[in-house]
Amino acid sequence: MNLSELSPKDGAKKRRRRVGRGIAAGQGASCGFGMRGQKSRSGTGTKAGFEGGQMPLYRRLPKLKHFPLYNPKHFTVVNVGKLAGLAPNTVVTLESLMEAGIVTSNDGPLKVLGNGELAVALTVHAPCSKAAQAKIEAAGGSVVAQG
Repeated sequence: MNLSELSPKDGAKKRRRRVGRGIAAGQGASCGFGMRGQKSRSGTGTKAGFEGGQMPLYRRLPKLKHFPLYNPKHFTVVNVGKLAGLAPNTVVTLESLMEAGIVTSNDGPLKVLGNGELAVALTVHAPCSKAAQAKIEAAGGSVVAQG
């Protein structure tokens, strides 16, 4: 047996279909592309997800309800009511609140919200809501970093 005598088995090589070569050839006239329309024309078709100019599904979905944000901002949130137990003139940062046990986990930058009452003067080094800032300043404290 020589290399020149080798050949593939019968039925292993299938001829490609020659389209557009007459009705008798099996794929004549429209070559299997149907009647008319964009998909029957030569050249490249439409991109994946194209819906004829209508807003495609992959762009409609985030506008519907109950879809999560792609890159949500996470904050460590503390209300001013929890800060009432701190000593007067304490500097409030995320680290100091974790040491005091008011905050147990670091979920991102600290943000102080205005739920609760505050009667202790504190110096807050964190962004605050307007209500929280008003309550802190009314108690004689100050807000250094406003975000």
